[in-house]
Amino acid sequence: MAKGQGKVLAQNKKASHDYFIEETIEAGMVLTGTEIKSVRASRVQLKESYVSIRGGEAWIRNMHISPFDQGNRFNHDPLRERKLLLHKKQINDLIGAVKRDGYTIVPLKMYVKDGYAKLLIGLGKGKKDYDKRDDLKKKAAKREMERAFKSKNQ
Repeated sequence: MAKGQGKVLAQNKKASHDYFIEETIEAGMVLTGTEIKSVRASRVQLKESYVSIRGGEAWIRNMHISPFDQGNRFNHDPLRERKLLLHKKQINDLIGAVKRDGYTIVPLKMYVKDGYAKLLIGLGKGKKDYDKRDDLKKKAAKREMERAFKSKNQ
């Protein structure tokens, strides 16, 4: 758990596999009453989600928040767009990086901090296939070294 984060409710593990994450930003979200209840129950998926900027505002799309079980007719659409709460300067920096340098804004983690749902978004550059293979080789080598070290100490 990173400094200042509460309980991690959802994590996008595929993001670190597909992108070089160079900068992270914490953003708040506008949620309805039944959505925050589902979020606190960890019924969130970030797998196919992405962040887009439209009209000077940041929006997260394709983030799946399951309907709340006791939510009756006031339940929400699980895949609706949700507004992210960022400062104007942060949004302008994101717009500049996406337009100028070819970066992508990727949601990384969702957690509750001080009673509010927060989303950690990252500014990432896409990895090529050979970069992904190289990362997998490094992970496998590290795992083998740890396994050998552990068996040597026992």
